[in-house]
Amino acid sequence: MIPLNELFVFALAALGLVLTPGPNMVYLISRSITQGRAAGLISLGGIVVGFLFHILAATLGLTAIFVAIPAAYTTVKLLGAAYLLWIAWETIRPNANFVFAPKNLPHDSSIKLFQMGLFTSMLNPKIAVFYMALFPQFIKPEHGSVLLQSLELGVTQITVSASVNTMIIFTAGAIATWFATKPSWVKVQKWVMASVLSGLAVRLALDEAKP
Repeated sequence: MIPLNELFVFALAALGLVLTPGPNMVYLISRSITQGRAAGLISLGGIVVGFLFHILAATLGLTAIFVAIPAAYTTVKLLGAAYLLWIAWETIRPNANFVFAPKNLPHDSSIKLFQMGLFTSMLNPKIAVFYMALFPQFIKPEHGSVLLQSLELGVTQITVSASVNTMIIFTAGAIATWFATKPSWVKVQKWVMASVLSGLAVRLALDEAKP
């Protein structure tokens, strides 16, 4: 099992990442504003199930890599660090999209809402790369099974993401209005999130390779 202090650090990392603007956030805000909170929650359910798909794939992949080729950890962690730095740049780069501007969406059935959330999540390769990038810096052989540690991290990430996104759904209108009327806060939010991601990247790159 992963020590509580390490799990807490991972939870903070997951919090920073879920607060980084992206397709899921703008979709949930737009859906909640145009069709109501219930529609937003159903869409979130699909997104969470999509997370489970990627977590299982990443867990099995990391387990196979670390067992078959322990030295591959160094490669995985450096690629992960590079990916986190790329996300940080995408967050603050000039002319980045303003994701807090809600879009008008058609009213869809509950089944379609769930399916849209599910397939949007499952077909997003960035989610899979994110898990492969972040998990290795918290998985240690001395803490037990790599499989169980990966699942523990996955459950933690889903809990943080679902909790934050639920609050976003219930406050969608206020969030959209706040950032629309206070554009300077968008820049502050972007730089804070970029700093968190960059810090994670440095930690991952400097972490000692597993034996």
